Amino acid sequence: MRKKSFIAFEGIDGSGKSTQVKLLVNKLKEEGHKVYCTSEPTDRPIAAMIRDIFQHKMEADHRTIAGLFIADRLDHLLNKSTGILKKLDEGYTVIIDRYYFSSYAYQGVHMSLDWVIEANKQSADLLRPDLNIFIDIEPDIAIQRINKGREIIELYETKENLTNVRNKFFEAFEKQKELEKIFITDGNRSHDNIACDIWRKVSEIL
Repeated sequence: MRKKSFIAFEGIDGSGKSTQVKLLVNKLKEEGHKVYCTSEPTDRPIAAMIRDIFQHKMEADHRTIAGLFIADRLDHLLNKSTGILKKLDEGYTVIIDRYYFSSYAYQGVHMSLDWVIEANKQSADLLRPDLNIFIDIEPDIAIQRINKGREIIELYETKENLTNVRNKFFEAFEKQKELEKIFITDGNRSHDNIACDIWRKVSEIL
């Protein structure tokens, strides 16, 4: 029986996470793994509010945004039909595009990082990833990718904010290095080179 794992992808907007998630999911399936792929924010009602805020359809304080992410994440973990914990129990390897490190980084720019970490403690206590994969990319390149063919630029998608978010990711990694398994790969390279690096690391935990 194949070992099931929980793997989280992280990175600033425009880092290429979604591409690498798809490549890893396909590779795992080729290797005989039963895979469930998901993302945050989810497609459930709490997350609909988050998307409305990001798309400037409604306003909310950053503390409110942080709280919505916490609620969406707990539902994502604990939902009795589609929850991550249930999927792991069913024998799936679960791949997630963004988990609590994204909250640490994005909300940590606007409030105390320690507060955000503590506020997400229930989620971390319920389930820590077997591997956090961070695709590191220069904010200049990220902005170029975001602006290409996009009509709406979301709340956090400015060069200044992405620079601050990238810095917060590294601050959070340092704070949590004793508790988390973190792999950082250079996202400024070709998709294939990044995917090879990720597969080598993922293979170590399978």
